[in-house]
Amino acid sequence: MTSAVTITRHGGTGGRTAVAARARQVVKAYGSGETRVVALDHVDVDIARGQFTAIMGPSGSGKSTLMHCLAGLDTVTSGQIYLDDTEITGLKDKKLTQLRRDRIGFIFQAFNLLPTLNALENITLPMDIAGRKPDKAWLGRVIDTVGLSDRLKHRPTQLSGGQQQRVAVARALAARPEIIFGDEPTGNLDSRAGAEVLGFLRQSVDELGQTIVIVTHDPVAASYADRVLYLADGRIVDEMYKPTAEAVLDRMKDFDARGRTS
Repeated sequence: MTSAVTITRHGGTGGRTAVAARARQVVKAYGSGETRVVALDHVDVDIARGQFTAIMGPSGSGKSTLMHCLAGLDTVTSGQIYLDDTEITGLKDKKLTQLRRDRIGFIFQAFNLLPTLNALENITLPMDIAGRKPDKAWLGRVIDTVGLSDRLKHRPTQLSGGQQQRVAVARALAARPEIIFGDEPTGNLDSRAGAEVLGFLRQSVDELGQTIVIVTHDPVAASYADRVLYLADGRIVDEMYKPTAEAVLDRMKDFDARGRTS
């Protein structure tokens, strides 16, 4: 069964579509026979370049699995995943690791900062590992965008949760990846710190041209996105553009009601 949503392409000039990543007929299944569980069921989706996309759905809907497959963190059972024009499904481990390092950024719920390094060292760590020197002008712009100029010498234990997540956001942005994925990036933050981080993500799209995809259960977080994709039972069943927190919450209530009556 294919996804219920017709794929909408955005942007581009001269008829060419600006798509940062796309999935074609992606299936992700676990187990076999009677124990087989389908996490993604023939999903087709395009992620528009230079936009903020949120993925939502009930627990077990496949939203995290979809993000992990798009990011090359998980394999697919069948179908294809593309980053720009590069098919990442079927890449050897070494090539896939290099692609993730050079072209994809990640923001995790748990921050994943090294406690022995200061904020600046944590921000530049992926580039240091890759043997690449940061673009100083870009790095300065990112640091200014996330408001960390006066915290660069501080270690994670000297930073608040919101500041630590801003370091994680800056780390993802600093290498100028083609796309950034966030797995519940504000899940461990209070509402004020969460709003700060979401504001920085929105700013990075609007001012730095970044492409961002997050998985979230929070209607407020989703309201910062340009587009919300809704998953249920491993399929994309709806989408919303220019969402508000109220509209997202109403849509999620609809899904909850359907789940109780099905």
